[in-house]
Amino acid sequence: MAKKKEGLDEETLALIHWCIEVEGFLVAGGATVEQAQEHIEEQIEWFTDQFYNGLTPEEAAREALA
Repeated sequence: MAKKKEGLDEETLALIHWCIEVEGFLVAGGATVEQAQEHIEEQIEWFTDQFYNGLTPEEAAREALA
């Protein structure tokens, strides 16, 4: 029996790439890479809401830094 290849759906991949872009804006705003990653991980529900609300990565980072 062939093993089913499991992967992430397109929506999840889009969210991950969006968060990677947010990370870049957080770093540009003064955070270290580690701080940016930790913040995104700790606030993933908030960032996910912003993604689905249509904010750009830059807008979400700006809100997070405010």
